[in-house]
Amino acid sequence: MRIFKEEQRFNQTWIIVLLVLSAIIPLVIITNRYLENSDSLSTAEFIGTLSIVLIATGLIFFFKLSTRIDEKGIYYKFFPFQFKSKLIEWQEINKAYVRNYDAITEFGGWGLKGGALWNKSKGRAINVSGDIGIQLQLKNGKKLLIGTQKKEEAMRVLEAYKTKLNTNV
Repeated sequence: MRIFKEEQRFNQTWIIVLLVLSAIIPLVIITNRYLENSDSLSTAEFIGTLSIVLIATGLIFFFKLSTRIDEKGIYYKFFPFQFKSKLIEWQEINKAYVRNYDAITEFGGWGLKGGALWNKSKGRAINVSGDIGIQLQLKNGKKLLIGTQKKEEAMRVLEAYKTKLNTNV
């Protein structure tokens, strides 16, 4: 029995730099406003506003994509949007393979993407970085791409379970 496990987070340098820069602007504006006219905000409001900006900026670091492939099927969870892993059983899958993709042009970026707001023919994507994913074509006609940083390992495990596809278990 082969098992594939992976956890990914938004921890790319460019995201951290972008978030820090985007947080600095409101922090500087709020601080200048408070220092120039302390009557405009109470100390509690000032501290609360700064806290909200910092918390909102840091929320992305709580996001986590978890993937597991085993004899039952493919599990995925994108916390905090999903608190419980979702299982796609092998008998629900028509085709499963690893492929390269372009997150921006195919799905509109990273995160929970696709569906009604983007190119429906590509299906949905759940990803946090990179350009490699586990592409699932389900028997109900839907498509789901789950991002991975472990291309070779994912390919080996999918190969090990390919006999489970298209079976009526």
